Amino acid sequence: MEYVNLGRAGVKVSRLALGTMVYGDWGIGENESIELIHKAMDAGINFIDTADIYGGGTSEEIVGKAIRHKRDEVILATKFKIRTDEGPNGQGASRFRIMKQVELSLKRLGTDYIDLYQIHRPDPTTPIDETLRALDDLVRQGKVRYIGCSNFDAWRIVESLWVSDKMNLERFVSNQPSYSLLDRYIEQEILNVSEKYGLATLCYSPLAGGWLTGKYAKGNHLPEDSRGAKHQWNLKSKENKEKLEKVEKLSFIANKENISLTQLAIAWLLHQGPSVIPIIGAKTSEQLRENISALEVKLSEDTLKEIDQVVPSPYFDFSK
Repeated sequence: MEYVNLGRAGVKVSRLALGTMVYGDWGIGENESIELIHKAMDAGINFIDTADIYGGGTSEEIVGKAIRHKRDEVILATKFKIRTDEGPNGQGASRFRIMKQVELSLKRLGTDYIDLYQIHRPDPTTPIDETLRALDDLVRQGKVRYIGCSNFDAWRIVESLWVSDKMNLERFVSNQPSYSLLDRYIEQEILNVSEKYGLATLCYSPLAGGWLTGKYAKGNHLPEDSRGAKHQWNLKSKENKEKLEKVEKLSFIANKENISLTQLAIAWLLHQGPSVIPIIGAKTSEQLRENISALEVKLSEDTLKEIDQVVPSPYFDFSK
């Protein structure tokens, strides 16, 4: 396993993070989830990501049980902001709600501190200085070690850093956006801003919701128990036809490299730089092994250029 700094912070995290969204009431059971967490840790993964909303809180509970006797070995990340309760303060990033949610997360996780506490989505109804001041207080209280954001646009990242600097508050060390071969949106601005100002990019959906596993193919029906079947995707729609064509071409590249499409997708993200950390969401031991094996894949410049021809970056440098 490789380890890198979490953005500009000094703490070292594994090159892959383990995502636990489907551990608990939203997916697999407690015993199976704990077994997967332990296997990931045995493989060297020390970075585990969850959220207060996942499984209605059951994901945090399971993670807490899994790391109970190994707490010091884990960099534990969780998130807040999305609605978890009824009423006007059942969601958001106000001081009122942050102080409530952190206590609930700490209790479910069975720990007295969170290594990385992240705002799950921007809250346009709360001034960013209120959010940052509350998070700064949590760091000073010892309940949180580092703070991060998720789904922040470039301007929101810059605004938050400016406020942190102006008010002498803790600054975000990471941003968690969607990033994959089929979703390179963040390369327009977000990725460059994060790299310039020292934020790690924690990539959720590195396999584009299952598209980059190869489970969806031309002429095939939606596999049972897949996300596509659950949401009744129409594989014949224009958008999905285009995705299938890209997946077919990417699969061809993976076959030439003698690796799976999944390995290609994760390895490509790893090639985007040490500040880019994919969050893998394995549901089985086999998926976990396949995801981790991407660390051993080295893609040549020619292969990377071939990939760019299939799924070009939206980034354009206006200075040139």
